[in-house]
Amino acid sequence: MKKIIALLLITGIALAAPKVGEMAPNFTGTDSNGKTHQLSDFKGKRVVLEWVNFECPFVKKHYKSGNMQALQKKYTTEDVVWLSVNSSAKGKQGYLTAEEANSSMKERNAAPTAMLLDSTGEIGKMYNAKTTPHMFVINTEGKIVYMGAIDDNDSSNPEDAKTANNYVATALDAIKSGSAITVASTDPYGCSVKYGA
Repeated sequence: MKKIIALLLITGIALAAPKVGEMAPNFTGTDSNGKTHQLSDFKGKRVVLEWVNFECPFVKKHYKSGNMQALQKKYTTEDVVWLSVNSSAKGKQGYLTAEEANSSMKERNAAPTAMLLDSTGEIGKMYNAKTTPHMFVINTEGKIVYMGAIDDNDSSNPEDAKTANNYVATALDAIKSGSAITVASTDPYGCSVKYGA
């Protein structure tokens, strides 16, 4: 699969962007502790994908305010799989080695299930991840039910995270209660994902 994706990227054939209501593209990624994760292993669970770059002011907003950590802690205790994904290429803003990723998460008291190190950009491009943060919520059937911004306030002020309408929390709660997700797609805001050439 990796060879096919690489070939498509080299030949300039665009991968189809994921869509709400469709199966989330399966991927295999390695986390900051060297453990391999495959999205298909989490079928039957709610999954959040959070694109992260700790040097981005918009990511700083959600971590300085404690908003992102609070979401991670709340929902992972509800058996949600929360995967932070770092797609910054080596030499680009936000790139982290495994050791740096672990120390950065510890310093911020972050609590995702795992941080996937995607310096090749393979996972990011598969999901057409554009910004940090860019959020995806996947339901128990493995379908994308929300994609876009984390909330409805696109400022970089940490104070604004406290009063914003959080789309990710709303979607996760809706899946749990079996109710409809009223906002399933929004335009993501933040810094561009720092892919390699």
